[in-house]
Amino acid sequence: MQFQTRLFIGGEFVDAVDRGRIEVLNPHDNSRLVEVAEARAADIDRAVAAASKAFPAWRATASADRGRLLLKLADAIEAQAAELAEIETLDTGHPIRDTRGLDVPRTAATFRYFGGMADKFQGSVVPVEHGFLNYVTHEPLGVVGQIVPWNFPLMFTSWKMAPALAAGNCAILKPAELTPLTSLKIAEIVRQVGFPRGVVNVVPGYGAIAGQYLAEHPQVAKIAFTGSTATGRKIVQASSGNLKRVQLELGGKGANIVFDDANIPTAIAGSAFAVFHNQGQACIAGSRLLLQEKIADHFLEGFLKLASSIRIGNPLDPATEMGPLTSTMHRDRVLDYCRIAKEQGAAILLGGKASSDLTLARGCYVMPTVVRARPTDRVCQEEVFGPFVSVTTFKDEEEVIEIANDTVYGLGGGLWTTNLQRAHRVANRMISGMVWVNCYKRANPGSPFGGLRNSGYGRDMGFEAMHEYTTPKSVWVNVEATIPPFYQR
Repeated sequence: MQFQTRLFIGGEFVDAVDRGRIEVLNPHDNSRLVEVAEARAADIDRAVAAASKAFPAWRATASADRGRLLLKLADAIEAQAAELAEIETLDTGHPIRDTRGLDVPRTAATFRYFGGMADKFQGSVVPVEHGFLNYVTHEPLGVVGQIVPWNFPLMFTSWKMAPALAAGNCAILKPAELTPLTSLKIAEIVRQVGFPRGVVNVVPGYGAIAGQYLAEHPQVAKIAFTGSTATGRKIVQASSGNLKRVQLELGGKGANIVFDDANIPTAIAGSAFAVFHNQGQACIAGSRLLLQEKIADHFLEGFLKLASSIRIGNPLDPATEMGPLTSTMHRDRVLDYCRIAKEQGAAILLGGKASSDLTLARGCYVMPTVVRARPTDRVCQEEVFGPFVSVTTFKDEEEVIEIANDTVYGLGGGLWTTNLQRAHRVANRMISGMVWVNCYKRANPGSPFGGLRNSGYGRDMGFEAMHEYTTPKSVWVNVEATIPPFYQR
């Protein structure tokens, strides 16, 4: 397997100015995959200069032509799907069945959606007083900085890059230092399909150095960031120098509610997917399982049986259902929350430890963990971001809505019921940017993705994403050349 290891700036792959390197590890066994160039301030300056130079021509490019390039990119991603899936699995620990079946197809679909969107994002005409024409256009912002996290690096690269390019912006994308490899592979494909030099730049680096400088840069018009709430606050502070636009998709603590009239087998399978898919490393994970008292014991019996049967192992094995966490540091963080749960009196119903399989001992594996906890416990309030779910019971609808909304987050949540009126009623009352009914973690390029409260602001995907990467301009035309009455002579 050949990996791209250099920065992509101005249409060329180049070394970092100071020759800095980042070691990239395979979380399955912590072996070294490769070293990639580390972007620092001088490299960010080069990328900003390249993007700034490219912007006037890219902005002037016909929107349909921008769209055609994005469609070509989507086709090329599908043609190289097997390689992209393997790189993503090696770099992140995602099981190959997921990178093949979800991550790569969703990435191609996002580029294809915004390729089609490019020439369909229309302006408007405002009905104003007689004698005047007022129309509104949507103009690109310019050079935009984009920082993507380590949990879904390939997919989030498309979520950030596709709408920005469709709208006519030039992008500087900083992947996480832990998982830069598929973003750099996308840069290779961008070059292959013929994007103009400087329109796309990919600069792996550490958040505290490259990310901070990108957020501060006076020639960057916007920062789009997906990651932790704590880092999101730093992004906001860093952006204040030129008051650049900021878009944040941050942490979550999703409430997954199961009512006593739910289809229990479906809810068990869906709830397991909600929290254990991608080893629980998802901001929208259904990490708080709220069970109505009447069915709690029956549900837990089936849920624990399913969780204990999840096949854990080498993510390159097509039979593997759950791979390692993405880094040793994060594995230790998740295990620390297992300790915190015990200290606060939670009952560990399953897991709560690293894998005891000797063949996995060198990797970042944590067993599926289920704890019974109180809504006020730390593990019910803080984002664990692992294969870890807290279970709490409730009596009625009023109580569960209060529990569901009692966090600082507001990203995603779900509920399981066969009562249509209840489904709409509860979805309406949940304080959440996204709500799933009788399903969980559904996403589509046409559907807005984002949250509120400490989960951030702004939206990826859909028409809303095009608004995020443009600014409205209102133009007034005096079509009858009338003179204002107070200046008439």
